[in-house]
Amino acid sequence: MPETARILPFPTNDEGPAAPMRVQPLPPPTPENSVPAALLDSALAHVDALGGGEGLFPLPMSGVDMIRSMRHVSANPQIYKPSLCIVLEGLKQIEFGGQSLEYGAMECLIVNMEIPATGRIVGANPKEPFLGMVIELDIDLLRSVREQLLVAPTPGSHEGPSLFVTRINDHLADCLIRLFRMVQTPEAIPILFPSLMREIGYWLLTGPHGGEICKLVMPETHLERIARAIRLMRENFAKTLRIEQLAEIARMSPSSFHQHFKALTLMTPIQFQKQLRLLEARRLMIADAANVTEAAYRVGYESASQFSREYSRAFGIAPKRDAQERRALLTEVGIV
Repeated sequence: MPETARILPFPTNDEGPAAPMRVQPLPPPTPENSVPAALLDSALAHVDALGGGEGLFPLPMSGVDMIRSMRHVSANPQIYKPSLCIVLEGLKQIEFGGQSLEYGAMECLIVNMEIPATGRIVGANPKEPFLGMVIELDIDLLRSVREQLLVAPTPGSHEGPSLFVTRINDHLADCLIRLFRMVQTPEAIPILFPSLMREIGYWLLTGPHGGEICKLVMPETHLERIARAIRLMRENFAKTLRIEQLAEIARMSPSSFHQHFKALTLMTPIQFQKQLRLLEARRLMIADAANVTEAAYRVGYESASQFSREYSRAFGIAPKRDAQERRALLTEVGIV
């Protein structure tokens, strides 16, 4: 199964793959995007405690990480999973299916289902570093929270990609502050962290996008059905899957499945599976040091040359060079 990344935008070479893009200036501070002093101080204290600089700064809770970068980060394609992706300082961009979203200080991207996408940091410099967080969402926990709401959100009528940007309100900011405070008392984490995640789930489900978030936790919504098919695709990404098989898992007709799949992911099932294969091959070359031919065959390609062509077309760089540069840069920022 392809590894599902946790949206960690490590610094990459500025000669990176995707189409040319304009680097965005940092937005001027306003009351809306000002980070509460207690939150910023807590985040920076955590970074400093782990050595400072830039890179990945995991918290001791499972599925919670901080990222700091003092430079722009070019394209970093990966499989996004249901997550809350928060920007405290700087500016981030995500591209998926030909569309893009930007979010800056005190905003977050909510990813509501697994989807291949490309992240970039487009606002960062040594004086004003990018500072962000990623918190994985527990679908079972969100489902439990929704079931206990006196007035539960109902699925929205929007039929489109399950990614959206919203502001970090005071309630969520307070949760983040307490999350960092919890780091100082490790023995409290197993007891308090689950309840804090329930609180975060409550504010998300009762917030302006609650109707969209609940689509994944309610049974038989189009999103939940498509998510089932995506799980099958991830578990069998190296195999040939027929639309009829996927439609049966989703309990839809083949034509309805194709329509809803493309509406939610902005890709056809074939394009989606190709992205899964290429991203898993990329992971194998970077993390496991697999060569191009080995990676190609392990993800289901019968021809290494075809794999190289499709990889270069998708990521804008030859697979061998991409793996070498990525490993070198991860080493530079102390990730590997």
